[in-house]
Amino acid sequence: MANEYKQTMNLPKTGFPMRAGLSKSEPKRLKDWQDNKVYEQVLKKNEGHKKFVLHDGPPYANGPIHIGHAMNKISKDMINRYWMMQGCEVPYVPGWDCHGQPIEHKVEEKLGTEKFNQTSTAKIRELCNKFAVENIELQKAGFRRLGVLGDWDNPYLTLYHQHDAADIEVFKAMFDKGMIYRGHKPVHWCKHCHTALAEAEIEYSDETSPSIYVRFEMTSKPAGLESFDGPVDFIIWTTTPWTIPSDQAVSLKPGAAYVAVEHDGRAEVMLEDLAPKCCEEFGWEYTPVTVDGKPYVVPAETFHHIHYKQPIFDGVEGVALLADYVGVDDGTGIVHNSPGHGVDDYFACLKEGITDICMPVDDDGKFYTGEEFGTGGPFSGMDTDEANPHIIEFLRERGTLVLEKKITHSYPHCWRCKHPVLFRATDQWFVSMDKTGLREQAGKEVRENVKWYPAHAANRIGAMVEQRPDWCISRQRNWGVPIPSYTCADCGEKVMNDATLDAVIKLFHEKGSDAWFTDAPESYLGEACVCPKCGGHHLKADKDILDVWWDSGVSWKAVCEYRPELEYPADVYLEGSDQHRGWFQSSLLTSVGANGHAPYKAVVSQGFTLDGQGRKMSKSLGNVIDPNKVCDEMGADIIRLWVASVDTSSDVSIDHEILARTSDAYRRFRNTLRFLLSELEGQFEPETDGVAFADLLPLDKLMVARLTQVQAEVDDAYASYEFPRAYRALYDFVVTELSNVYLDALKDRLYCDKPGSLERRSAQTVLAELFSMLMRDLQPILSYTVDEAMAYAPAGCVDHQKYAALLDWYKSPITVDEANEFEGVLEASLELRGAVTKALEDARSAGTFTKSQQVRVKAVVPAEMYALLTGDKAVDLAEFYIVSDVELTQGEELSVAIEAAEGECCDRCWNYRTTVGEYNGHAHICKRCAEAL
Repeated sequence: MANEYKQTMNLPKTGFPMRAGLSKSEPKRLKDWQDNKVYEQVLKKNEGHKKFVLHDGPPYANGPIHIGHAMNKISKDMINRYWMMQGCEVPYVPGWDCHGQPIEHKVEEKLGTEKFNQTSTAKIRELCNKFAVENIELQKAGFRRLGVLGDWDNPYLTLYHQHDAADIEVFKAMFDKGMIYRGHKPVHWCKHCHTALAEAEIEYSDETSPSIYVRFEMTSKPAGLESFDGPVDFIIWTTTPWTIPSDQAVSLKPGAAYVAVEHDGRAEVMLEDLAPKCCEEFGWEYTPVTVDGKPYVVPAETFHHIHYKQPIFDGVEGVALLADYVGVDDGTGIVHNSPGHGVDDYFACLKEGITDICMPVDDDGKFYTGEEFGTGGPFSGMDTDEANPHIIEFLRERGTLVLEKKITHSYPHCWRCKHPVLFRATDQWFVSMDKTGLREQAGKEVRENVKWYPAHAANRIGAMVEQRPDWCISRQRNWGVPIPSYTCADCGEKVMNDATLDAVIKLFHEKGSDAWFTDAPESYLGEACVCPKCGGHHLKADKDILDVWWDSGVSWKAVCEYRPELEYPADVYLEGSDQHRGWFQSSLLTSVGANGHAPYKAVVSQGFTLDGQGRKMSKSLGNVIDPNKVCDEMGADIIRLWVASVDTSSDVSIDHEILARTSDAYRRFRNTLRFLLSELEGQFEPETDGVAFADLLPLDKLMVARLTQVQAEVDDAYASYEFPRAYRALYDFVVTELSNVYLDALKDRLYCDKPGSLERRSAQTVLAELFSMLMRDLQPILSYTVDEAMAYAPAGCVDHQKYAALLDWYKSPITVDEANEFEGVLEASLELRGAVTKALEDARSAGTFTKSQQVRVKAVVPAEMYALLTGDKAVDLAEFYIVSDVELTQGEELSVAIEAAEGECCDRCWNYRTTVGEYNGHAHICKRCAEAL
């Protein structure tokens, strides 16, 4: 009998497959997108509308893409696809960072250091160029496979001629404002890479160093100790013994109290607060020198300008200074100053008029050879690290070493080669942070004119801008854009002016920066080839290149300004949180420096990708997730869904178990789309079959109201770049509200009512709205899957488009305010449903019945709930709860009783109805089914 009626039911049917097979279907779909130029179609569709520009931060093309790359590019694609559906013209130009030390290092490894050092700059640059571009196609294919839409055939590379020229155009704008200067001061120096480094290129990690306490003997007695019989010493503490040969001063804390401790007939001066602890470490008794019966304790100012014997070079003296930076928590409260090897030391000495700065270390980190002060003396030719034990032994033999011990402390390392760096005072080019107010202006932009996601990111970059030193922009390398300065061969003067800069800009536009190393200056400078000091015409091109962060940092000029389809400032930059000190900051400083404003209106900062246990990924740990492999095995949509599901504003975890859970979530979304299609495909066209909102059944109105609220939440989440909020709203809605409640309740009406009846069309109208909404809300996330569903969708649900990327954003038939009017009824219906479900479970456990259709519900509800459940927006609760009948009465407290259903079971729909009987030869069916038949 049941089989006979099965043929009369409207059972679900669709061609949309249950099994996704993403790894096989996605590449075909991607090829279709490329062949039919879907990205270009979207641009054309929204041409002339408001633009939305997400400017791509350029990754290094140094191998296949990793999961961090995938998270970055997918996040950008989700943002772009959202704004495309909002009707914006969204040109997306991906880019690659092609200059810099990592690529040059690879070339050096390939050639070997000896051959590399003998190779001409022009040849090295040719090899670097080749290496820089050979991985771009590999990465490009990886990014496209992830479903990222963009102008992949016309990306930007930082080695293009126009990018080289933009570097110098921005340089000139800032040079003309007086922001760029050449200075001699200590900068981070990597002796392995042979170049200066900026703060952004420094990483801090623990290093074990020798820590020594040394006595520096004063050449005259300080006030109050004139009658002391023995020598008087400063006791200094340092963790860099190799800087002792270049010592020029000691610094004490202004206003602090210093004590002289008597030991072996000498007076040893230290900070009073630290002296007892120091004496204990040295194995000395703490016995302060007494003067007039009282311990000798005097302010730091007593020692100001007292001289002492330089500890390595005889006949050389240092001087005592006062400096605020001196610490009072460690050491002795007296630090030795080597201004050629420390920024604080340098400024403390400069303030006192010490301008003849000693810096005895060469580019390789070795002491210059010689016997006089300013060379390595006894340590000539030694590497600084190699010299440490020799210097300590030298001091021990002289009797000036008080104590030696090892300490582990945070120490700066080169971010590229990972070796420890040192400070060296060298001639470099700098951007002044304060001379023309760049620091203040950049800080103001960060605080007032840029929106940061998450908001606290503003504090991070703000603090960095506030505290950073002047930006050292010169590098002593080959692979980069040259700093456009010349040296006069006749008199040695540095030459740089508007005329030479304009000529270089023209040269780079025409030939690129390689021409700097191959063309003679007189061949392109013309009348500008003259020294303003001596009038000579023999200018030699200098060899320093620009910091690679400058190079990528001017992309706002080279890309956003130069390319007509883009706009400057960009709407948004999105990168990892390490870019607060990198690209976000170099872009900010160059844009504010040249034009007075930030290059972006908003910045999205993301965390790093870690494994499931929160560890960094590494081949040795075997915890690397390769996005290419995941695409081949599971599909790109699984990675995209993972990106949407995690809070990328901080570090995120990924492993195979997490991806398996993501796959489960994917199946929930896919099955929901499939169910909706099974009741729409080939059966319903919203434009002709749809029911107006006012005519929908009450339960269907309730669902339209709810989907309107969810849609508003999703819309706000996307607009705020909060993907996990959009994901969570959609996932909870699909799983908790649709699958478990509404769609379940609707099945009876969908399967059993007469096709074309108001009741069934009312349900299908809402399914069409749900489908239309989910297609758009999921399109930025599940780009391949939503595009696959397009082929099975009613034309009216998908704007009569073929590709999902061409959809317009979903608009609900009612407003959010109208939807909110249904909230009370929905909450009351769900609260009662919870109580009914529990009562049904209890009755089922007791064996009272097997199917919920076999029972009727008698519920007592409080007055407020009763008013909502019987008012003008009330729904058919029996349908909602899948029972035969619901009888409501008003009372004090909520209570539910379960009784056997009245009537008999219909052979067709299995509902218990009092109308079951014989109709038109059908022996045992309900009136509704009779009408359907």
